[in-house]
Parts: sequence; structure tokens; C-alpha cells
Amino acid sequence: MWFGSGGNGVPRRKTYLNESVGQTAWTWWPNSEVGHNQEAKKEIISLFNADNVFDTPKPERLLQRIIHLATLPGDLVLDSFAGSGTTGAVAHKMGRRWIMVELGEHCHTHIIPRLQKVIDGEDPGGITKSVNWIGGGGFRYCHLAPSLLEKDKWGNWVINKTYNAAMLAEALCKLEGFTYAPSDSVYWQHGRSTERDFIYVTTANLSHEQLLQLSDEVGPERSLLVLCTAFRGRGNYQSLTVKKIPRQVLSRCEWGHDDYSLRVENLPKAPPKPGQQELFEEGGGE
Repeated sequence: MWFGSGGNGVPRRKTYLNESVGQTAWTWWPNSEVGHNQEAKKEIISLFNADNVFDTPKPERLLQRIIHLATLPGDLVLDSFAGSGTTGAVAHKMGRRWIMVELGEHCHTHIIPRLQKVIDGEDPGGITKSVNWIGGGGFRYCHLAPSLLEKDKWGNWVINKTYNAAMLAEALCKLEGFTYAPSDSVYWQHGRSTERDFIYVTTANLSHEQLLQLSDEVGPERSLLVLCTAFRGRGNYQSLTVKKIPRQVLSRCEWGHDDYSLRVENLPKAPPKPGQQELFEEGGGE
């Protein structure tokens, strides 16, 4: 303990450097430790050529410092604005999992070729030597589909015109927890959750007679979730659950938002263990 000059100050604990575990990150990172933009551009040139230099690349040593401070091997690193793919390349070399998002053409001109070189062990620059990277691993490239819904000129939610029937069925299967598995012989089997539970997606306006016929085809031994744009029913239909597509989708997703908010459902609390309820009541614990 240290009590300040003359022993009259506020008591403080002094920990010497040789007694501390790890090292607190400095607020000032010099170029000699984390690199600079010119170094980053040289890294890009070594991967591609001088005619294909990204405008604002980050040096791999800078991302290495950030990832080292914030994660452990095996952790997941997210870069929502991937740019030239430095974050994913460094995370990969450091044994982290990663997700990168990029809406520009940099995905095809820089990110995919760069990550392929990292995996093939053909990226000699950046932190490759310092972490003894020799290649390995892999990645999946996913293309973002258009929004399922859009507003028409009157402000009503309608199905996006860019979606064809198969895309719509596959999207709603995922939203409802079904496996997309369209049948070649049964028109109303677009997906399944079990061997007897199916889903049918249609943009038609179903009449009472059509629903009765569909109920007869499904039969009492199977169940079918029907998603349509509208329906005119007169009661319950054996083995059928009928829903409107726009309302069902809007109740599960936040389409049309320009921020990154997510709607998280409140999960039910686990039941208390025997004796636990009495303990909280008597102790008044928080």
C-alpha cells in the first residue's frame, strides 16, 4: 500500500510491472508497432498489383493488435464494412472465425481473391511470418437476397416483385422453421418439419372450396401449414393451418428498417429449483 507523500494521502495500491499479469493497452499506438497506410498499400500491392490498390487499406499489424486485445483463438470476429478484407485475413491467420459483410464490388475484386491466397498459403505479407502462417482453412461466400416484402405506391406491404415462386417458398420455409424440400409429385409440399408436417406457399387468394379440397388431399394423418396472400374461409379445416403471408412475415421480421436493430423475444424464465424460491423470499436477494 502507498499513502502518498508524508504518509497523509489517500491509501492506494501500487502494482509493479513485474507483478502484473498481461499488459494494459496503451491509448497511443505508434507506427512502429501497428503500421501505417503506406505499409497497408504495400501489402495490397504484394497481393495484387499497383493498378488494383484499395483506397483506404488498414495495415495487418493494426488489426492484429485489435483482435489480440478483444478476442481469443476460436472467437468470432465481425466486420460489417469489410473493404479490402484485412480483418478477415488477419483473423484467419490468428485462428479466429470471422464474418465479413461488403456491398461494394470490393467483395469480388479484393476480398475473395485475398482470402483465397491466405488459405492457399500464397500471402507472404502482413503478419504471415510473425504468426507462422502457412495456409489452411476455408470460407463460404453468401449472396444477400432482396427483401421479401416491399411497399407499393399506396404504402401497403406486398411481396417483392423480384421474388419468384421458388425463392418465396424457400424464404418462408426458413422463417417458419421448415426444411425447404419441394416435392416433384405433390404440389402443396414445399417443405417439411417432420415426416407428416408440411408447408405450402402460394400467392393465390384461396377460396373456401379450394381449402376444402386441399384439406381432403392432406387427410387426417398429415398436417399442412398454408401461407397465402388472402383466403376466404368459413371455419376450421381438418389438418390445415392457414395464414396470410404479409402479416405472418411482418410479425417475425423487421422489414423496412434503415438501422441495425433486432427484435429479441423475451424467453420464459427457468422454473426455480427446489428450495430456491423460499431462499429468495426470505433473503430478499436481487
